[in-house]
Amino acid sequence: MASTSTDAKQFPLVPKIINGGIAGIIGVSCVFPLDLVKTRLQNQQVGPNGERMYKSMFDCFKKTYKVEGYFGMYRGSAVNILLITPEKAIKLAANDFFRHNLRTKDGKLPITRQMAAGGLAGLCQIVITTPMELLKIQMQDAGRLAAQAKEAGKTIPKTSATQIALELIKTKGITGLYKGTGATMLRDVSFSVVYFPLFATLNDLGPRKADGSGEAVFWCSFLSGCAAGSLAALAVNPFDVVKTRLQALKKAEGEMQFNGVADCIKKTFVNEGPKAFFKGGLCRMIVIAPLFGIAQMVYFLGVAESILGIKQTKV
Repeated sequence: MASTSTDAKQFPLVPKIINGGIAGIIGVSCVFPLDLVKTRLQNQQVGPNGERMYKSMFDCFKKTYKVEGYFGMYRGSAVNILLITPEKAIKLAANDFFRHNLRTKDGKLPITRQMAAGGLAGLCQIVITTPMELLKIQMQDAGRLAAQAKEAGKTIPKTSATQIALELIKTKGITGLYKGTGATMLRDVSFSVVYFPLFATLNDLGPRKADGSGEAVFWCSFLSGCAAGSLAALAVNPFDVVKTRLQALKKAEGEMQFNGVADCIKKTFVNEGPKAFFKGGLCRMIVIAPLFGIAQMVYFLGVAESILGIKQTKV
């Protein structure tokens, strides 16, 4: 990700944003069913006698598919795909922007500045990520709540992301869509601090294209994104568990309610132990690895530059 110019005015922001949006749509469409399973595993709380609806990632996938079918695996995908465009556009483009502008006078980018660029990119994205995740989680977890209610002889009326959003805005204003912002910030900033420098390092180690551009071959960017994404995902999984639980507006009967990040951490640790913070960890790694592998590969293909007829540059 070496810059071809140190002039900040020449940073190609528009094509970077377009490439990021395209990368996000393709990536999330490929891995959404796994993300749904991850959400349900993280929201699942152990009952007083150790009972649980899903025994494992594969058990959750099997039961969800059996009850809700193929399209049930994409519950909540519409809002995710709609908002993933600006979210990934901001995340990927902002990282490149900050990397471009944080270089030293001699054009170098020390690891501390790479981490700062990633962290700032993660901070920028929460404007979109928080409401996107909030709405997505309600839709993804709806099947689990409906199944538990059915076992108790009750029914839960179906809803949509639009209905949830309008109800939140009506009762709590626009801030209602930003429930869990603190936990989202913890997760996204820390993830980006780990992910982007690691991805850049791995991507620079691979073979270059033969066209003299100095860019890594597409499969190298894909594998680098997979490796960096999976490691970063595991590292910040505790923050993701906290965020997911805080953003779940509805709980199954008997499940705990949480009042903020600290309360969620305390209650989860006391009632379920430290292992609870790594619930859905394997599933999240499996989700994030291909998501970022695909996203980085698509991002570097330069689709926007081809459409706009401009020369592609890398940071």
